[in-house]
Amino acid sequence: MTHLTYAEAIIVGLIQGTTEMFHVSSLGHNVLIPALVGGNWAKDLNVSKAESPYLAFIVGLHVATAIGITTYFWRDWVRIIGGFFSSIFRWEVKTPDQKLAWMIVLATIPVGLVGLAAEHPFRLIFGVPKIAAVFLVVNGIILYAGERFRTSKSREADERVAKEREQEPVLVGAGRVGGAHSSGQRAIRQQEIASALHADRRLTSFSYWQAIIIGSAQILALLAGISRDGVTMVAGMFRGLSREDAARFAFLLATPVILAAGVLKIPDLLGPLGNGVRPQILAGSIVSGVAAYLSVRFLMKYFQTKTLTPFAIYCLVFGVGAFVYLSVK
Repeated sequence: MTHLTYAEAIIVGLIQGTTEMFHVSSLGHNVLIPALVGGNWAKDLNVSKAESPYLAFIVGLHVATAIGITTYFWRDWVRIIGGFFSSIFRWEVKTPDQKLAWMIVLATIPVGLVGLAAEHPFRLIFGVPKIAAVFLVVNGIILYAGERFRTSKSREADERVAKEREQEPVLVGAGRVGGAHSSGQRAIRQQEIASALHADRRLTSFSYWQAIIIGSAQILALLAGISRDGVTMVAGMFRGLSREDAARFAFLLATPVILAAGVLKIPDLLGPLGNGVRPQILAGSIVSGVAAYLSVRFLMKYFQTKTLTPFAIYCLVFGVGAFVYLSVK
């Protein structure tokens, strides 16, 4: 993999960290962009190639992406992991943290099993640029349909979440006082923590079967062009979650899957496939982690009031454009 330059690694890292969060399929973009650029990119950065070093690189970037997401949700994961172990030690599931931990575990099992069994054949069959472009269009249709045909329960949930937020005490005023910036930041964090606790109570009002159904949607993301977070969020809204809670649950569900996928490929990067390019891989990983953190931070605010429609339009336009370009070039 001596062909990998710092520019390529940084660009791929930025694409991975951003598109993974923005519901537009990181794998789809990592398949399409080398083909669209052409030249050495199309030749060397090919995920459908047997034992692809490029695949090891982009899947390895998933570790950095997962770290970026976890950095944003770190307080939540401390509570969730604590709930998981307390549930085991006490042999009970009583608190929201305990139930949410088991919801995430159970919802991750289907995609974990299918991923271990089918990742390789899916990559060889579907990791082709034209097919990725088609599935990117399909992803756009899923996102658009998810908004266009939202259930009344999901819309009502949006209204309840908005009312809860209005009733929360406003704690950010201290940040306006000279010299009290740190106090203002602490107040903002306290408000974010309170909002997260409210969200987890809403999520854990759902059953384990509903969590498994929502988590199973991640299986579609094995197809290059289908967004893991996008289809999971649509599934969550279909089951009656508010848009904001569906996004939160999608990001929480994605974290262990993304991390596991990356960890499984780390041995490849530490072996011969990584010889001569580990500094470039490190550079790409740093960019990917930072991009993932900033993206999820932005999107958690975005989905409080806005929709999936812009992402749907982007996928439709980019997917159709890429397919036409690849067909005629």
